[in-house]
Amino acid sequence: MHKRLTIILSFVVSLTYAQKKPLNHSVYDTWESVGSKQLSNNGQWAIYSILQQEGDAQLYLNNLKTHTKLNIARGLNAQFSNDSKFAAFNIRPFNKDLRQAKIKKTKADEQPKDSLGIANLTTNAITKVARVKSFKFPEEGAGVLAYLSEKPDTAKKTVKPVEKKDGETDFADDEPAGKGKTDEGTDLVIKNLVTGTDKTYKFVTDYYFSKDGKQLVFTCSGSKKDKTAPQGVFLLNTEKGTLKTLIKGKGSFKNFTFDEENEHVAFVGEQDPEKKEIKNYNVYYNSVTLDTAQILVDFDMPGLPAKWTVNGDGKITFSKDGKKLFFGISPIKKPKDTTIVDFEVAKVDVWNYKDDYLQPMQLKNADRDSKKSYLSVIDVYSSDPKVIPLTDLTLPDASIMADGDAEQVLASTDYGRRIESQWSGSTSKDYYLVNTKNGQRKKIIEGLNGYAMASPAGNYVLYFDRKAGSWNTYAVATGKITTLTTGLNVKFVNEENDVPDLPSAYGLATWTEDDKAVLIYDKYDIWSFSPDGKSAAKNITAGFGRANNLTFHYERVQQDRAEKNSDKFVKANELVWLSAFNNVTKENGFYRTNVGSAKAPELVVMAKFKYSDLAKAKDADVYIYDKASYVESPNVYVTSDFKAETKLSNTNPQQQNFNWGTAELVKWTTPKGYKAEGILYKPENFDPNKKYPMIAYFYEKLTDGLYSYQQPAPTPSRLNISYFVSNGYLVFAPDISYETGHPGQSAVEYINSGVESLKKNSWVDGSKIGIQGQSWGGYQVAYLITQNNMYAAAWAGAPVANMTSAYGGIRWETGMNRQFQYEKTQSRIGATLWEKPELYIENSPLFMFPKVNTPVVIMANDADGAVPWYQGIEMFTGLRRLGKPVWMLNYNGEAHNLVQRQNRKDIQIREQQFFDYYLKGAKAPVWMTTGIPATEKGKTWGFELTDDKP
Repeated sequence: MHKRLTIILSFVVSLTYAQKKPLNHSVYDTWESVGSKQLSNNGQWAIYSILQQEGDAQLYLNNLKTHTKLNIARGLNAQFSNDSKFAAFNIRPFNKDLRQAKIKKTKADEQPKDSLGIANLTTNAITKVARVKSFKFPEEGAGVLAYLSEKPDTAKKTVKPVEKKDGETDFADDEPAGKGKTDEGTDLVIKNLVTGTDKTYKFVTDYYFSKDGKQLVFTCSGSKKDKTAPQGVFLLNTEKGTLKTLIKGKGSFKNFTFDEENEHVAFVGEQDPEKKEIKNYNVYYNSVTLDTAQILVDFDMPGLPAKWTVNGDGKITFSKDGKKLFFGISPIKKPKDTTIVDFEVAKVDVWNYKDDYLQPMQLKNADRDSKKSYLSVIDVYSSDPKVIPLTDLTLPDASIMADGDAEQVLASTDYGRRIESQWSGSTSKDYYLVNTKNGQRKKIIEGLNGYAMASPAGNYVLYFDRKAGSWNTYAVATGKITTLTTGLNVKFVNEENDVPDLPSAYGLATWTEDDKAVLIYDKYDIWSFSPDGKSAAKNITAGFGRANNLTFHYERVQQDRAEKNSDKFVKANELVWLSAFNNVTKENGFYRTNVGSAKAPELVVMAKFKYSDLAKAKDADVYIYDKASYVESPNVYVTSDFKAETKLSNTNPQQQNFNWGTAELVKWTTPKGYKAEGILYKPENFDPNKKYPMIAYFYEKLTDGLYSYQQPAPTPSRLNISYFVSNGYLVFAPDISYETGHPGQSAVEYINSGVESLKKNSWVDGSKIGIQGQSWGGYQVAYLITQNNMYAAAWAGAPVANMTSAYGGIRWETGMNRQFQYEKTQSRIGATLWEKPELYIENSPLFMFPKVNTPVVIMANDADGAVPWYQGIEMFTGLRRLGKPVWMLNYNGEAHNLVQRQNRKDIQIREQQFFDYYLKGAKAPVWMTTGIPATEKGKTWGFELTDDKP
């Protein structure tokens, strides 16, 4: 009886699985993911967006007390007002309308534009305004919203909610798309959200709220058709409705900023003739006692270096006490020589061995460097004001300390050491304290391989020294240097470092208030150090992490507190959240602990999920997050303590109709005795009595993502794991550790042994195993197929085939030379080409291509900025000459990873057809058998299946 019942149950389960279909390439566009999410300050409302890969988003507003739920079709970029009474958001046009506009090559101004939605959270009414460029709530003020329209005559209306069958509320977008103007400003509307009244200002190009929302500054362009139209900069008192003209007349004004008291405003601007190529920018300043804006800094201000000027792109910042104004300056640019005839002069790049940076890097960064701003400061209240330059060409970088209230800034430079980045990938730096009153410089750290930062209150400079592997402080007042992490029995640098370079730090957690203590990570736990070294270090997680293989990190959940420094420090005895990761089980969760204690943290939740960061309501103990696993699609949740959680969303219900899969951790021992692990993905309808083809996919270490959701999507280059698993493949993702000088053999050690370990299972078809990798993974694919014939098919994306030729190449996306990658980082050779040429040859698949018998597809794109695409050409032409089955895909104009969605979709089909042929015995497509002639490019894609053999 029991045996018969078991057979019946097994039949029912099999039938259930049989009814589920495998994923296909048509499912991608509407597959959902969680977008942005947040809580109102009072914790009563949650707002989140659900995105589709290529479709229309949905925005949801949930009242967590009444459970009212508003659904805004195509809503995005939502914000709550500070008083939690309103929410505003963009409403995108229909995706189909945007698509048609692209097809018709509609001019930008004539394309469908976003609308603005405003939700009254008291009445649940939605007001909608068509064609809106942008909107802003003040950070702390209430009752006011500003938005800038796409055209002066913006229409608006209140849309009545339409009740849907599922109880949600939708709002139709029936506004016609009009034509906007981009050559001049448009309508700025200031909406009083309490009274519902609007005030409109014409021809506005930019606007900015004070923190409390009581002041709003904006600039008007005027109009070519209306000579009476306003031009200049204006300051609106949003409470009184009074308007002050700060600057009258045509000009360019930007980078507005208010002081902490919301009473003073500063910005940069110029009023030079329109046709003048090089503009002379000024710094403008206004206070409540001034009728108009005053020029605070101009081109002949005392202290400004000769042939330097105010930088129009530089950030403007008041010190917290409002006494200083920081701004940017830069050398005056040279105008173009209009006497030069373009076709009569040479176009040449001159490479000089003394250049700080290689020409490709200079060219890549030329636009950025031409806008480079050098930090300077002025005393706003000085009776004899002058510019104090804090940085220059030889000391280019600086950060303000204590929100600008400190008497110095922290500046740094790698001047004189930049050439070494060619082979090291980075440079060592000198650090200075620069006095904001007189510009005097004091060198405090020399030749630091690492990084430094100021403490929140500005009393210390904290720095990590990679050479020593230590964290240190420099006391600003006394100049005393203290090594914090000495004499402890744990390391504060990567314990598993496997690149031929100095290990990196685990990082800084945070500071406590008034610089009393700094919290620093080891691999597992969090330590509290007294920055002056007078108190012993304290493990605030009491070694619980190391004892239990848990890695703790401080979870910043209260970044929206009133204190300006709230993201930089915590209170001395604050109860804080910690994210936790179990290094053995790969589970994730949260703990809580008191930063002033040294006790084991309190477990809140630990589960077989991947959690997002926590976000907290400002004024309530309510948290919002999303979580997922390989099996469960990401969804949004709210909770107050994790003892109970409320699920708000229900993404991808269609997943239940497809044969999905499972993810499990597998472990084995390599031939050299190393303990290894990886992830094995199985189809949902896995039957141990069957044999399955398997694809190994790898890139460094992937097992920490055991509980990550693998969305079916046309990927940039990675293996589409969920698709292949759903279609009857096993997918194996092994972790790899490396031996310096032998990255190729390290891949053999871990990947091949992991595959051999799995082949011992009767349900793995050892004759039908493929490998897939991209970039560094692509290199390993190229190397593995030179070692033996254990793989039936291989796919290598952007591989390096010849380390000897790749070594001296350029990473065109940055302009950097590739030498550092081989000597110091991922490629892990650990020596120059001329020091150990044998290692470069040993690790180059090119020299072993005669041994290859595995069919392989290469993706090498002609705009790849990371791996030179000629590496793919070397691999293809070498294997082609040897008569090996090889194909190469070059997606024109594409970079290292595919960006254009149509190309991502294309490669999914080709990858599926390739592996299906070699691992499942399916028919081969035309592109594999006869190819696609150049004369047929863009006319046919060769997806048709044939009976021919490749």
